[in-house]
Amino acid sequence: MKLNNMRKLFFISALFFLLCSCDYIKYRELYEVTDEFVESLNTTYQSYGLFGGLDKTKYTKDKEYQVFPTGRLIIVKIDRYADADEYESLRSALESHYSGDKRVNQVYRNQGGTIVIDCRN
Repeated sequence: MKLNNMRKLFFISALFFLLCSCDYIKYRELYEVTDEFVESLNTTYQSYGLFGGLDKTKYTKDKEYQVFPTGRLIIVKIDRYADADEYESLRSALESHYSGDKRVNQVYRNQGGTIVIDCRN
């Protein structure tokens, strides 16, 4: 009986771990791009200026996500049709990725629907 309970507990734990790591796998390349911008605002740039970051726009290899800085904000856009649920899922994943990171104040959806990573001091 106890062995059966241990197997169930192991299975549930493994399933939970896999579900929690899905966002990391799905957004891994996007995290690399946004991490680069977050780090550059901490080390290289004080600010990208109002329109100064447009020439710094980066895309993930699959061209699904567009990331560009403006001022001390990093804008993340899904570069294809995406509904509100998809943007909310992306916001939640980025918020979770940057939770506890003192360089990031907030991750939110702006009025235009894109995701903003706020690195303002």
